Amino acid sequence: MASVIGKKVGGRTYYYLVTSARVDGEPRVVSQRYLGTAEEIGRAMDGDVSAPGEARHRTFGDVAAVWATLRRLDFVRRVDDAVGAQRAATTLGTHLALAVLHRATAPETPLADWWRDSVAREFLKADPPNHWRALQRLTPERIARIETTVADAVLSSLGTGNAALAVDVPQFATFTTADPCRCELAGLGLVVTKDGAIPLVSHAYPREGAPPFAALADDLRSLYPADDVTLVFTAGQAAQLDLGRHFVGALPLSEHPDLLAKPASARKPVDPERFAGLTAFDTRAAVAGVRRRVILTHSETLHNAQARAFGEELGTATRELAGLDAALASGTYRGDRGQVNAEIARITRGRRVERVLSPSLAGTRPGEIRLTWKVDDAAVSRLHDEFFGKQVLVTDHDWPVSEVVTAYRARTHLDSTFRWLTGPAVAGPAPRWDWTPHRIAIHTLVTVLASTVTHLMRRDADRAGMNLSVRELMDSLAGIGETVLRYPSTGGRPRTRRLLTERSPEQQALFDLFGLTALDGYEARRSSEPPASAR
Repeated sequence: MASVIGKKVGGRTYYYLVTSARVDGEPRVVSQRYLGTAEEIGRAMDGDVSAPGEARHRTFGDVAAVWATLRRLDFVRRVDDAVGAQRAATTLGTHLALAVLHRATAPETPLADWWRDSVAREFLKADPPNHWRALQRLTPERIARIETTVADAVLSSLGTGNAALAVDVPQFATFTTADPCRCELAGLGLVVTKDGAIPLVSHAYPREGAPPFAALADDLRSLYPADDVTLVFTAGQAAQLDLGRHFVGALPLSEHPDLLAKPASARKPVDPERFAGLTAFDTRAAVAGVRRRVILTHSETLHNAQARAFGEELGTATRELAGLDAALASGTYRGDRGQVNAEIARITRGRRVERVLSPSLAGTRPGEIRLTWKVDDAAVSRLHDEFFGKQVLVTDHDWPVSEVVTAYRARTHLDSTFRWLTGPAVAGPAPRWDWTPHRIAIHTLVTVLASTVTHLMRRDADRAGMNLSVRELMDSLAGIGETVLRYPSTGGRPRTRRLLTERSPEQQALFDLFGLTALDGYEARRSSEPPASAR
């Protein structure tokens, strides 16, 4: 049942359209919409609706979804409990939540610029001018406790046990300094959930003198001492490891020519819904003298990307060879045969190009040397048939092939996320900035926590049937915008109306998935608002 009620504040009456219904046998107000004062209602009935005095647009979906996920993890309270007693009005939990919101939604925009117009102001009462100074209170001990409590919250949220992966992201970040001749290069070891590659603990290390992956894995196991941790390694790291623990890794293709020669008919689709165009052949083979489970995979997407890259490499090489030949013929290049061969080797030094190009020289004296070459079409076909799109994975697990592939691809997803969150280089917020180990540790914590939140969101979207990368997910959410209309005051504060942009089916699904209508009564505040004392 709908009715109109009035609330009298400061001598003025504000009217609402109220809908009532019985809930559990008792009458309850189930919705309330602000209509305005009697004068405003009269003008609206006469068609005299005033235009807004100002309007501004801002992104809504990405900030709101990250904030909803932080609330789901009870992030602020957990961080404040982890760091202990504080005297500041704005707690470290709030500052860290602000840092994560900013990093996850606008990593390339300065914090002050982002905060000025961000919808985050609707959800979080923070103090940006003192933000970085407050984060300096994060000691190494507090950072460790924060990672632990957030990891506990993630595992509790997932409810899927503690199976985890240990991975290495060697290209984590480049920290630029005031000195243009010096910068800090950092790699990052992580323990992440098997389900969703959600970071739980991290260990940053300087790239100069970086530890072998085996030593890094031991460090990670000391930080996350659960038994069920699987090492994930690349083909280049395989020789460093003692495979005496759970592992999923890649092997150099050149070590398994028999597998590469298997016909396409030997492979089966892995999971067409999650891995379109991915096929695999599951078998056993000798690895470092031991019979292991190996899986040959072929990805159409990877195949096409490698074929395009090879075509570009081959085109560049043949153009450079043609230029060298023209220089030899015109006499502008008069090197001897040794110098010409060295130039040819430079041009064709890519391994794949070397396999298909056959250059030859005629003549012996400078000025008489001529160059010819040919492309071996059969060798090109072998590259397409035996190498492009393929990987050889090895594991001691009896997981389904789809889970082995998911575990190995965790590093790829994390690498992509960190490239987005940190950009090509991380610059300090002041001209004379110096990246001390403490500041790098704080920056790393914020970045890892932003990755934790966004990977948790990506995992939720994946379970809802939306196979998106973190960047694709956040871009789709950022496309859900909000227009804020402010109307001239008729007494009290100016009225405000918030309108969300039209949403695509995917955006609507994400909007519903993350429960954005329920955030702090946001839906109720979208309609015209009376003065604060009347609400």
